[in-house]
Amino acid sequence: MGLKIGHPLICRFGRHRDGLNRHLVGGKKTAMKELDDKDRNILSILSRDAKIPLKTLAGKIGLSRSATSERILFLEKSGVIRGYRADIGQLNEGVISAYLLISLVRTPALGVLDQLAAYPEVRRVSSVSGQLDLIVEVEVSSMNQLNTIRNKVALLEEVDDVTTSIILRRDIDRLGGEADS
Repeated sequence: MGLKIGHPLICRFGRHRDGLNRHLVGGKKTAMKELDDKDRNILSILSRDAKIPLKTLAGKIGLSRSATSERILFLEKSGVIRGYRADIGQLNEGVISAYLLISLVRTPALGVLDQLAAYPEVRRVSSVSGQLDLIVEVEVSSMNQLNTIRNKVALLEEVDDVTTSIILRRDIDRLGGEADS
């Protein structure tokens, strides 16, 4: 007679037979199971519609509600799903969105990230490879405000160069919004 998942000597995913739960639970760093096609499908669907009813999600991926719920809970606890957010569309037609393409004097420059986080106009900061070091997305209400934030960033000690690119429209936006028309 074989041991079943849930037995004190088998981990809850049935992978280890020594009684140690090696999986990421409650923020403790441990070995994590590989994501399978069902997990990836769940992530794909939730990234487009985080408010989808559990019953509908389960039907789309071909699992029971309880199995789907368990998978979502595991993805949350393991840090794959870090949260659920409201994707706020453009509230005002007068909003100007732009990228500040930043080259740093040297990396890492963690102080720059703290300084950028202090500006309310900054919406997203991404560290990138290649000739640039950071891509900063900003939203402002006027060209004067864009120039002001750009100049403040350019004057930061760790910043070598800043190039500004204004976003004319979003043709594909898989982060939640619809493409601009």
